Amino acid sequence: MTDFLWFDPSEALMGGAWRSTEETLPLINPSDGSALARIARGRADEIDQAIAAAHAARDGAWGRMTALDRGRILTEIGRKVLERVEDLAVMEAHDVGKPLTQARADAVALGRYMEFYGGAADKLHGETIPYLDGYTVYTLREPHGVTGHIVPWNYPMQIIGRSVGAALAMGNACVLKPAEEACLTALAFARIAAEAGLPAGALNVVPGLGSEAGAALAGHAGVQHISFTGSVRTGALVQQAAGANVVPVTLELGGKSPQLVFNDADLDAALPFLVNAGIQNAGQTCSASSRILVQREIYINVRERMSEAYAALTVGPAMNDLRVGPLISHRQKDIVSGFLKQGSDLKIAAQGVLEGAPDTGAYVLPTLFDEVSPDHVLARNEIFGPVQVIIPFGTEEEAAEIANGTDYGLVASIWTSDGARQMRLAKQLKSGQVFINNYGAGGGVELPFGGIGKSGHGREKGFEALYGFSTLKTVAAYHG
Repeated sequence: MTDFLWFDPSEALMGGAWRSTEETLPLINPSDGSALARIARGRADEIDQAIAAAHAARDGAWGRMTALDRGRILTEIGRKVLERVEDLAVMEAHDVGKPLTQARADAVALGRYMEFYGGAADKLHGETIPYLDGYTVYTLREPHGVTGHIVPWNYPMQIIGRSVGAALAMGNACVLKPAEEACLTALAFARIAAEAGLPAGALNVVPGLGSEAGAALAGHAGVQHISFTGSVRTGALVQQAAGANVVPVTLELGGKSPQLVFNDADLDAALPFLVNAGIQNAGQTCSASSRILVQREIYINVRERMSEAYAALTVGPAMNDLRVGPLISHRQKDIVSGFLKQGSDLKIAAQGVLEGAPDTGAYVLPTLFDEVSPDHVLARNEIFGPVQVIIPFGTEEEAAEIANGTDYGLVASIWTSDGARQMRLAKQLKSGQVFINNYGAGGGVELPFGGIGKSGHGREKGFEALYGFSTLKTVAAYHG
């Protein structure tokens, strides 16, 4: 077993018991192509068992627990996660290919999510409604029951925190299907949660292929809510499968997020955000800022400054902790490389440099394209790699039109010192989140997150996630 693993990753968790599956799947280190471990290949039978265990937990100790006690358990999980940040970070770096500093930030965020939802568990209240004489009417927030969570490979810890954390806080029992490409920290988290006192069956983890375990979970009649983060194509399939059982779905899908840079922007403040938001996690981020829209008066200045920053980007193995690591797999490398070939008609402003990157790793150079048309394939499609395009604009109206000119609407940013312009554009931009003179707000555990259009629907993070993982009951009592 790999020396940084303290458990057997080839098992699935169902009802508090770790069990082997008939077959296993290989887990590959994207930094060098080596085999990390083998993981369970869960199928429909394991999903059945996990869902049965979740229902038993809902009918048992977990379902009867008070919100206060649920919150205390989640807070304790958060404390234990924060005690093991380094262990989790090293695991994630090997598994995802994420530079160690970024993996460490994800582990801290996981702990913070559990702290937040631990504190929020007993803070979600109903309300009383004035009604007819002789009536008292009030509302209750209740859990759906059993929730399914299909988590991608790019941010396993963060997405587990914002979906599973919120679902548990509301009293749901969860079945988690982590991505087959990267599931080590999901398995570790389940063990930490058990150590913190989470009752058996409240969280079940079944690794496996999306076409097998994922499809079985999405279409299972025993699930009352599905949370999915991933591609538009797969998200549509998940929604169709859940729709057959009339089950609500939260979808967090792709993005083509713009940053709008006006000629009165503070470029010293903007520059780190312009670059970092595009190359973090090698650009494999749904909210990555892959479009930089720059007003023509400052276009050359911004291009030169971004080019200088790109030329300094070093790319190498995750444990070397450089600015950019590998992509998750050679398959993803082929996809991104295909997009880069479609940009052969464009001018490359700058690229990063490889540093100690073995040929067996899944590396792509961060690439900045200059003066790209808003209609170009690289300006309209999610690439999911370290690729950014700079697009010039003239007026505020043109900037808004370009920013809204894709099928996505996840995140946008406005860089300007003009307060009126900030307010106008914040309303005009078709996006689930809009940041003014910043991008991403440091992760924002408390900030509702989700998109419109092909970026999905529903909201995660903050209290909005608790609303999504609950159902509203209205009680109307007639007493005369």
